[in-house]
Amino acid sequence: MLQLSDPHLLRQGHGRYRGRTPLAQLRHGLEQALAALEVSPDLLLISGDLCQDESWGGYVQLRNLLTDSGLTLALLPGNHDHPLLLQAVMGRHAVLAPAELWLGTWRLLMLSSHRSGDCGGWLGTGQRAWLRQRLLQESSPTLVAVHHPPLPIGDPGFDAIGLRDGAELARILSEASSPALLLCGHVHQHWQGWLGGEPGSPVLACPSTLCAFGAVQPCPLGRSEDPGGRLLELHHDGRWSQRLLRWSPWPETAAADPAA
Repeated sequence: MLQLSDPHLLRQGHGRYRGRTPLAQLRHGLEQALAALEVSPDLLLISGDLCQDESWGGYVQLRNLLTDSGLTLALLPGNHDHPLLLQAVMGRHAVLAPAELWLGTWRLLMLSSHRSGDCGGWLGTGQRAWLRQRLLQESSPTLVAVHHPPLPIGDPGFDAIGLRDGAELARILSEASSPALLLCGHVHQHWQGWLGGEPGSPVLACPSTLCAFGAVQPCPLGRSEDPGGRLLELHHDGRWSQRLLRWSPWPETAAADPAA
């Protein structure tokens, strides 16, 4: 499974955000990630902040790019998203959170942490009850994916806008028969930790395809300023391994956006 995150697309394909062209950066990142893999991934997960301006046009840009890839798609809404527009544009082309998706012996439980008017995240009682039910009914190896980190990462700015009911999520996961692996985005950096304390549920945050924010932990590849993604290999016996991916950004000053 390939995880990308936080592309922050705009209505116009040539539009710029934070000095870069989000669409060109996402296309370039996807190409670089796929070129680094020996086989095509069974699933592409993009973990939120899909569309910075929360526009219909931004999701159309996303649809056109991703459907051309031919990959099976799973998408999470982030705080910079409009879930209804995302559903309208991408509902026939991708699995959208909240949802359950089976990957061989593993199941992926996708959660929506979008909360209108709030940069922080919130699952709410309904999603938490659904998650608890699914975890109690099935004992298969489990991935949980949510945009907002469910625990502090050590950055005061991001910790103020994390998952506001992350403690409740930790309690639910602690009741499961085996630890779940939790994937998130939002923080534009590689980060690893434990929800509920080690050996609880491992948490992996994914870099952004657009730009990096100040790294809390050292980058294993020594490239904390570069865009990136993450590859997850899920084994039938419940084991898993992961590989951090990094690439140089699309050279904005050297070439025009190919989608302009």
